Amino acid sequence: MERHQETFFGCDAAYEDARIVIFGAPFDSTTSYRPGTRFASRVMRAEAYGLETFSPYQDLDLADAQIFDAGDLEISFGETGKALAAIEERAAEIFADGKTPFMLGGEHLVTLGAVRAAAKKYPDLCVVHFDAHTDLRDEYLEAKLSHATVIRRCWDILGDGRIAQFGIRSGEGAEFRWAEKEGHTSLHRFDFTGLREAVAEFAGKPVYFTIDLDVLDPSCFPGTGTPEAGGVTFKELLNAALTVIKGSKVVGCDLVELSPPLDESGASTATALKILREMLLALEKPFMKPEMV
Repeated sequence: MERHQETFFGCDAAYEDARIVIFGAPFDSTTSYRPGTRFASRVMRAEAYGLETFSPYQDLDLADAQIFDAGDLEISFGETGKALAAIEERAAEIFADGKTPFMLGGEHLVTLGAVRAAAKKYPDLCVVHFDAHTDLRDEYLEAKLSHATVIRRCWDILGDGRIAQFGIRSGEGAEFRWAEKEGHTSLHRFDFTGLREAVAEFAGKPVYFTIDLDVLDPSCFPGTGTPEAGGVTFKELLNAALTVIKGSKVVGCDLVELSPPLDESGASTATALKILREMLLALEKPFMKPEMV
């Protein structure tokens, strides 16, 4: 892979040297309400220059990390299957080279392509999912592939006991019953209560970590297609994300559902970038030299 001409802050290592590989999946063709997430990775990359590489939360600097930015995939907007195949192929390539893919959506369905690749590499894969929505419908408007069905499609691959969901505050009653009463996923309503227990349960197992940024309250993150009142704060999300990364064997990550056109202030993009920076640093910390940590 060649380095993208315009890279994220401090993410300019050579591919051969990198442990984490960022790539964008600019796809939003199954968005159920307001589109625009296809622009997220491009806008985030451009706006990254407004944020420092240093994290006062972790006392770490992305300038000391080994991260490669592969740019955005060229994705077929009209054919969902082809789009997912392209994402799976890119994630599989990164896994095959012993590196960690970090995907930037796009709508939440893009997660399915990466999880397909991860499950082939790691048959005992588990998923930690932060979101406002259950995403557990079996179909949406007669479509099996939708950002409203993505976690159900992941369950088709993984089965019971391997998906933990947090921050959930929206969905059909049937979805909640399917998860909670039938026990197909470990669903936690409204916040991150029970997160440490879930992390401990998945200890030692490979974890794919997916964050739908609408888990944040729209008062601090309006730039998303399906905002839901009653969400978590930035600091709560930051602490929860670090809990997952520090306590788990994270093999892949994504951030999805930022829609920059829906927040002209740019505050939502800046928030997404800060979460990205902190997640990248937490993933890199075990490999940094002692004097950098």
